[in-house]
Amino acid sequence: MTITITAFERSPDGGKGLARDTRVRWALEEAGLPYEVRLVSFHAMKEPAHLALHPFGQIPTYEEGGLVLFETGSIVLHIAERHPGLLPADADARARAITWMFAALNTVEPPILELVTVKFMEGDKPWKDERLPLVQDRIRARLTLLATRLGDADWLDGGFSAGDLLMVSVLLRLRPSGLLNEFPSLAAYVARGEARPAYQRAFAAQLAINAAPLPAG
Repeated sequence: MTITITAFERSPDGGKGLARDTRVRWALEEAGLPYEVRLVSFHAMKEPAHLALHPFGQIPTYEEGGLVLFETGSIVLHIAERHPGLLPADADARARAITWMFAALNTVEPPILELVTVKFMEGDKPWKDERLPLVQDRIRARLTLLATRLGDADWLDGGFSAGDLLMVSVLLRLRPSGLLNEFPSLAAYVARGEARPAYQRAFAAQLAINAAPLPAG
């Protein structure tokens, strides 16, 4: 069955890999699965046809036969559970990898998204200058603990897994802020993720969409 995902017709980041469809593309590339992409505009994301796939009007969505999924964590887990390459065969190691998936999305990403909110969505608010350092310190606290756990290992728990895929994707959001560079081991960890051929293919695919001219009309 053909796999179809949705992605921004024009990503707000200009194709730098921060849009969440990149995470799903990366997982599909790691698993060696072909897929198609249906591009949606910001207007189309709020239309009934897209809301039937994603009730919150976001991207990406995942369609395979009669199965429709939304939320990148759920999609990546679905791919990882059904195809080799993203979860260990050992049951305990598999459970730990899934735990790291949840940690990336539930523990590490929320303060990073808060930073994006403060800098861009609330950048003109009077409380920005007071709030920004507080958010940055919360991120540093998370990164300090994460760097300690990673130590000098290449990946979070043995070999590369879906946990690393999501953690690297989350940490990439920090690069524009400079915070990632305060933690050399994590910056190197992210660089290892970006160097994987599957990530390179995923990044190139979404960048090509954003570099192409929009269709007329």
